[in-house]
Order: sequence, then C-alpha cells, then structure tokens
Amino acid sequence: MGERAQHEDGTFSWADLATTDPDGAKSFYSGLFGWDCEDVPVEGGTYTMCRLDGKAVAAIAGQREEERAQNVPPHWNNYITVRELDEQAPKVTELGGTLMLPPFDVMDVGRMAVAVDPTGAVFMLWQPKSSIGAELVNAPGALSWNEEATADVDGAKKFYAGLLGWTYDDMEMDGGITYSMIKNGDRMNGGIRSQAPQEQGMPAFWVPYFGVVSSDESSAQAAELGGQVIMPTTRIPAGAFSVIADPQGAVFLLFEGDFDD
Repeated sequence: MGERAQHEDGTFSWADLATTDPDGAKSFYSGLFGWDCEDVPVEGGTYTMCRLDGKAVAAIAGQREEERAQNVPPHWNNYITVRELDEQAPKVTELGGTLMLPPFDVMDVGRMAVAVDPTGAVFMLWQPKSSIGAELVNAPGALSWNEEATADVDGAKKFYAGLLGWTYDDMEMDGGITYSMIKNGDRMNGGIRSQAPQEQGMPAFWVPYFGVVSSDESSAQAAELGGQVIMPTTRIPAGAFSVIADPQGAVFLLFEGDFDD
C-alpha cells in the first residue's frame, strides 16, 4: 500500500468534499469505502477527517454559504503540495490563472491557496505543516488519481508545466479525445483530458479517483447507498473505472487496477 510520510512538490496530496449534507455524506462514504470519520471543530464549522486503518485519506465539510449562494454544486476539492507557497502563488496570475484566495494559514496544519487555471478549473495549493495531507494513497478506499476535464488541454498543460514543472505523455483515446498523463518528475501524477461531448459547455474541473477492489461491485454498492452511477464500469489497459455521483451530487470516480505504491 502507498503509505506516505511526505508528498513531493507538485504531487496531488489531498481531497476534501464540500457538501450540502455532511452527515449524509459521512454515511455514504463510510459505507462505500469503510472510512472512519472524526469530526474536528474548526472556525465556522466542522471538518471531518476520514481515515482507513488510522491513516488520513480524505475529509468532508459543509459547503460554504458563498458557494451555495452562487449555486455551486457539491464537489470534491483537489490539493497539490508545494513547499514554498508564497513564492508559487503569484505565478498563478503570471501564467494566466486566477488566485481566488491568496495564501493563508489553516491553524497549525498547513498553509493553502485557492486558484483557477486559465481554462476554468479550480484547484488548491497546499504547503504542509503538521499535516502532509493523505497518509495513505493508491489503495482501496484511498485517493488514487486526479484528472482534469477541459476544453483547452494545451492551455491547461502549458499552465501547469509553468507552475509546477509537470511534463506529459499524450495518448489518443476513442472518440478523438486526447488524454495527457501528468508526470511529476518520474512519477505519474494524474491526467488532463478533453471534455467529452456531454461535458462541453461546462466549466473545466478537477475530479478525484478512489481505489476499489472491484469497480462493478463498488458501483452497485454506491447505488444501494443512494448514489448514482453516471458511467458504468469501463475497462482500460490499466484496469477499470466508473463515474459516480454521491447522494448530494458530488462527482468522483472509482478505480480498479494495479496500484502504484
């Protein structure tokens, strides 16, 4: 299993859920992944840490009122580790992105910023202090991949290459869709793809994958727990995946395959 004591710069390291129903979400994800949930009081609400075998894997929180007022649906936030956040954050705007929230401290656990890339996808930058983010990845029930769907793959790739030093291996998929495998140093670190026809007109977005033993079985379980199977299991050379919406509508993917430690 992929136990972690630190994450390298430029690595996806955390995901947390912004939802309209934290209690419902805790019930759903605990049932689906076996997460143990611990409510942690924070300023303005509760941040629920989700663990497997005592190791932090994700978190759940109530959606901010500003987002609800703007009709932003429940969603997963995707975090990327950087060691020098205050130096990195200004590069977001220099490279054509938007810094929604400049760097700020999150108690003693870390320092973060919220950004939007030039194609419209929101992401978080995380400088760890007492929390590295996920302590277990690339395992059943843990964060295993992160993916951007955008109408401008080349623009997104250029932005993140400039910001984080990512490189890419491109593949042509069925339907003329380009899938760019993100490389952070010599390790695979996610993907960037063209939006599918049914996604065109939507804002670009990042979405997390969580590992499972069986995509078919976990998809069926998600439906039994009140979620929706948006796309049933699809087989790929690396394994299989399915697209799920939780009962509040937040989208994520399940991944079945060989996990990279």
